[in-house]
Amino acid sequence: MVCHDNESVKFFYDISKKNISETWQTKDLVVVSLGLLVCSFVIFANILVMLAIFMNRRFHYPIYYLLGNLAAADLFAGVSYMYLMFHTGPWTSKLSIGQWFVRQGLIDTSLTASVINLMAIALERHQTIFTMQLHSKMTNHRVVLLIIGIWLIAIVLGLVPSMGWSCVCNTMECSNMAPLYSRSYLVFWAVLNLLTFTIMVAVYTRIFIYVHRKSHRMSQHTSQIKHKETVVNLMKTVVMILGCFVVCWTPGLVLLLLDGSCESCDVLTYEKFFLVLAECNSFMNPIIYSYRDKDMRDTFKRILCFPCVGSQQEGEHSGAHFNTLEQEARRARDGDGAPANGGRLVLKEAENMLDSTES
Repeated sequence: MVCHDNESVKFFYDISKKNISETWQTKDLVVVSLGLLVCSFVIFANILVMLAIFMNRRFHYPIYYLLGNLAAADLFAGVSYMYLMFHTGPWTSKLSIGQWFVRQGLIDTSLTASVINLMAIALERHQTIFTMQLHSKMTNHRVVLLIIGIWLIAIVLGLVPSMGWSCVCNTMECSNMAPLYSRSYLVFWAVLNLLTFTIMVAVYTRIFIYVHRKSHRMSQHTSQIKHKETVVNLMKTVVMILGCFVVCWTPGLVLLLLDGSCESCDVLTYEKFFLVLAECNSFMNPIIYSYRDKDMRDTFKRILCFPCVGSQQEGEHSGAHFNTLEQEARRARDGDGAPANGGRLVLKEAENMLDSTES
């Protein structure tokens, strides 16, 4: 076995028959421009989410800490992808092997951390709903350990290729999409993410089925209109969460599987666009998990110095809302125990249903 540690990056690209542009072509400029635009939105949105969670004491609960860590992972993904944009195209040939591994390792680490965070949030909500709690009883110490564990796993997976699972010493295993990566590693990484996705589907499906059954029991005490509204809102939310993940990640993961298992398949035509699409998931996460929360929106407005708008009409918003214990106590004290009009995330709907059925 001969290792090629002293070879240039172009040496491996030639083996994989992946062309490195000598000059900037239209396709390269389009991809880089689109990538930088997405990165800008990702960085801005996730910084805003992290500031909101830090500044608003109502968000100092385990679920929001996980959302903050998700925002940190997505922020890192935006920075990593921006770094990639400034080291791609004709600049690729100037990279050393070590620099190339750093470029790809940052992307792998950030995207893996983002996906694992999504799964952690799904599992936390599952545990909270099925134990009939408003908020998780997880201590801050355990939340910190969970966050550290997420990042350790992501970092290890990002470092694995540079630690030996590459084709530097076995050029017959070089992939087409990432010429210094081993085909077997790409298959492993794609299968691992698909497995994570499958777990998320199973968790949210179980939550939906559980809440759907509870809604039938609630229909004995509520009107049929409200019952139908609840089910429809739950369905919309589940479709939004899972649909966004499927649309953003499935094309790229399928492409990685093809690259790792089919040597004759043409996977280079759309690889960069699929990578941009996967990055878009880091932009959508703040919208789905945070922006739809009315309290989060109000905090955003304060951060951005927007003038206060008149009080919104009751039931105007249709978003995710994880009420704090103080808010729930205030609602109970005021006699406002009915859920607000409009859609809420499956998580909050389930909690409302649990409260209703238990009472």
